[in-house]
Amino acid sequence: MPQPIRLRPFLFFITLSLVVALASSSILAQDEDVVRVNTDLVILNITVTDKSGQYVPGLKISDFTILEDGKEISAELISSFSVHESPFASVVLLDTSGSMETRLSLARSAAIRFLDRLRLEDVAAVYKFDSEVAQVQEFSGGRDLAPMAFGMRAKGMTRLNDAIVNAARVLAERQEKRKAIVVLSDGIDTLSRASSDKALESALAVGASIYTVDMSATEGRAFRNQQSAATLKNLAERSGGRFVATPGGPALRDAFASIADELGHQYTVAYRPLNRVRDGKWRKLDVRVSRDDLIVRTRKAYKAAKG
Repeated sequence: MPQPIRLRPFLFFITLSLVVALASSSILAQDEDVVRVNTDLVILNITVTDKSGQYVPGLKISDFTILEDGKEISAELISSFSVHESPFASVVLLDTSGSMETRLSLARSAAIRFLDRLRLEDVAAVYKFDSEVAQVQEFSGGRDLAPMAFGMRAKGMTRLNDAIVNAARVLAERQEKRKAIVVLSDGIDTLSRASSDKALESALAVGASIYTVDMSATEGRAFRNQQSAATLKNLAERSGGRFVATPGGPALRDAFASIADELGHQYTVAYRPLNRVRDGKWRKLDVRVSRDDLIVRTRKAYKAAKG
């Protein structure tokens, strides 16, 4: 049959091409896997201040020592270093539980001050939490608090940890490398399903620093204040953020303005991890600077990829 004979070389060529294409696809897929593995980077956003809390500019990579699980990261593993003024995404969490009744207006005012100090390229979302966690304002570059925020009322219990987990979840969907969670609360969780450790791990997993402001009452509730401060301070220090103990007034609003300024001026280091095992485990981090008179803040750990 002449037609099949004429088609045979053509069919052979097509079959051979398909085999080559499939083989090439397999190789490319393997190469992509290798690239993905080799380009896994740990990104550290680092704040350096002097003893008075003022941001310190002008440092070089040689001024920093980075330790992963106690072992120093060599210069060869560092892929980039910059004074990072790139955009950041933040989630502001407003405690609207019953215990915040006398301080809700102040918390709202502080949030407005924070939004007002964001740069044009930065974005922020606002959530409130009481017995539920609810969105007040989606991510935007807007500097005005959504109108519904002025109708909020203090009520119900406190789901602080769940609110932080939720904030980490929505930040995970953002493309910005620099992320922050800003919490205004009296710090006493009374209803969350998530633990404080789970909340912290959720933030660390997406590289978000937690900035906390203790808004607990100051009169007649000393034990409650200590408990509040301990909870909020732990979240801030272990994530590389900042704990603010200012009780209120202009000092609180100024503190929130300084948080926005701080987020706009950080050093960023990206490095290839010493431990390349993709086991999903936590690696401890420690960053030091060559000058003893400076204070360094960054996250205390990162979670390795898995699989």
